[in-house]
Amino acid sequence: MKATSLVQLENERVIVTEWTFAPGAETGEHVHAYDYVVVPMTTGTLRLDESTGQRDAQLRAGASYAKPAGVHHNVTNVNSYEFRFIEIELK
Repeated sequence: MKATSLVQLENERVIVTEWTFAPGAETGEHVHAYDYVVVPMTTGTLRLDESTGQRDAQLRAGASYAKPAGVHHNVTNVNSYEFRFIEIELK
């Protein structure tokens, strides 16, 4: 099952996307073309399948984090409830 995305804003500087994951939903493997910031809207666990292996990330609503362009992974909601976050890509 795929996570759903809704682009809220895109201009010459940023792309702001709301991601919604049903339980068990995933993004599919992808590579981030831009530096980005994630703002979790839900507290819970997301599983990351990365080139170095698999790990679980504990996220807290409102506790943002940033990553550089080039991150390659698949993200899966391992919670028994819907998980949401806002992703802000910096062009």
